[in-house]
Amino acid sequence: IGKILSYLDSTDLSKNTVVIYASDQGFYLGEHGWFDKRFIYEESLKTPFVVRYPGVIKPGTTINSFVSNTDWNPTILDIAGVKAPAEVQGRSILPLLKGNTPKDWRQEQYYHYYEFPEPHHVSPHFGLRTKDFVLVRFYAGVESWELYDLKKDPNEVKNVYADPAYAKTITTLKQRLKAQILQYDDHEALKIFEQA
Repeated sequence: IGKILSYLDSTDLSKNTVVIYASDQGFYLGEHGWFDKRFIYEESLKTPFVVRYPGVIKPGTTINSFVSNTDWNPTILDIAGVKAPAEVQGRSILPLLKGNTPKDWRQEQYYHYYEFPEPHHVSPHFGLRTKDFVLVRFYAGVESWELYDLKKDPNEVKNVYADPAYAKTITTLKQRLKAQILQYDDHEALKIFEQA
């Protein structure tokens, strides 16, 4: 990466070249007792996405808002001056990169992993990550709900779903989860959610 950036700088191409570095999630190394990377937990929910856009994005800018890999396509199209097709589910994060968070920006992150049993043997699940909580519904292979209070338990090791103190929180989060399921037109998750 350093060599590419140095070349762009030395040839004066960096002034009009956008560089994007992205990656897949990293594999678990025993966190939560798991393997693989296809879980909603914090270690694999985040994916690197770094952008250098001279004259537009201030170096060192960090986004703390919820973004998704579905936002990558509309962002690249936005940078190129092309409107994203209506059927694209994500949104351009270019305003965020410029330091302007839209008032209607998402306040949660939806996640659904559904390949089972092959090829990875990870129990399918869907859920919602908010600033303070993670709500997960595992189905097929494992049948359970999980809730993590990220303020009290940032490492997501204590499932508080059965704790009566969280009953109102669970109701609210389930409403928000259903809204996300409907927004993303996730028929499989909706069917399972309504059976639970």
